[in-house]
Amino acid sequence: MKYIAEIDVMPREELLDPQGKTVALNMKHVGVAGVADVRIGKHIRMVIEAADESEARQKVETACDKLLANVIMETYTYTLQLLDE
Repeated sequence: MKYIAEIDVMPREELLDPQGKTVALNMKHVGVAGVADVRIGKHIRMVIEAADESEARQKVETACDKLLANVIMETYTYTLQLLDE
């Protein structure tokens, strides 16, 4: 079976996000007022082949823990959905 994983990786809340800070400070220069905070991360979409949902979740978590996220500095969340073919 094929599953689609939608993964969001974000900097930990307790850590400074310099890229987000820069974007937030410059919003006024593009006519966007009232922005208090910006956090910038990454969104990853993966198609996974697995026997069942449990195996697919394990593959996603392994990929995130070992490659996609720096778990010391970032957190991740994901959704998993069976891909209709």
